[in-house]
Amino acid sequence: MKKALINIDYTVDFVAEDGALTCGKPGQDLENTMVSLTEQFIRDGDYTVFAVDVHDKNNPYHPESKLFPPHNIRGTSGRDLYGRLQETYEINKNKENVYYMDKTRYSAFAGTDLEIKLRERNIEEVHLVGVCTDICVLHTAVDAYNKGFRIVVYKDAVASFNQAGHDWALGHFEGSLGADVKEFEDK
Repeated sequence: MKKALINIDYTVDFVAEDGALTCGKPGQDLENTMVSLTEQFIRDGDYTVFAVDVHDKNNPYHPESKLFPPHNIRGTSGRDLYGRLQETYEINKNKENVYYMDKTRYSAFAGTDLEIKLRERNIEEVHLVGVCTDICVLHTAVDAYNKGFRIVVYKDAVASFNQAGHDWALGHFEGSLGADVKEFEDK
């Protein structure tokens, strides 16, 4: 079965200590797993997507502007991938199996060409990692489920600034979406 890794919002603004909407240490603690898992998918030739939140400065029409402080503003360093994941992306960005995409909503599928890219490659299974477990990862998983993809979530490669929401989402992935929730095993 063909599979794809979807890295969701693992950016400076969501992970760094001084990020605009950081999940802090729980997100920072994922770095080694995020990098190892991403490098393994790329090395194995699997489709690897970096789905990165983007907002325009002072946009009063975006629904998140009422819910969260400004974050992942276009053209700022807050949108850079966090830590060594940025280096991994830079080294591999020109490979055919690596795709960087902007997203403007919680789900990586909403208003993007992600589903088209996956269907073109006959991908049936999506592997989800990133932040926040109970927001963007959750909404991406729900859309993947509704579109008929098998779902794998690496519980040691997702985090949130809301521990209760994180725990609830892990249970929801498995119990309501039929996802395989597991830990990453480095090859």
